[in-house]
Amino acid sequence: MPAYERLYVEFVYYFNIARDYFECHEVMEELWLEEGRAPLYQGLLQVAVGLYHYRNGNISGAIKLLTAALEKLEPRQEKGPGIDLPRLVNDSRVYLHQLLRLEEEPFAFYDLDIRITDPELNEIVEELRENPPSPHEED
Repeated sequence: MPAYERLYVEFVYYFNIARDYFECHEVMEELWLEEGRAPLYQGLLQVAVGLYHYRNGNISGAIKLLTAALEKLEPRQEKGPGIDLPRLVNDSRVYLHQLLRLEEEPFAFYDLDIRITDPELNEIVEELRENPPSPHEED
């Protein structure tokens, strides 16, 4: 039995490699529901959706989602399974600050990275690079 849920690994893959924030939402929402609506998973999901919104021009949606994500992730920064959660929180905070100043200082969309700290998780995510998962569909 792997140490990481398949859906969690897929989330990291879609976030870091495929840069498909919609699929991030799909897989993490499924995991979030399976795992009893854990705030950590909801916060990670909201970071991805915030990026998705900004990439698609929905500034207010991006601000709303990144704000909600930080509210959930900041209190549990030491509990990022296999990832550098404090770095993601800080990067998300910087992104949100830039969004709040967008009119004064416009900036182009850019991706965030989830830094993987566990070699096992990194290996599993890299395996997905070779054999990407199929996109999830709503049941």
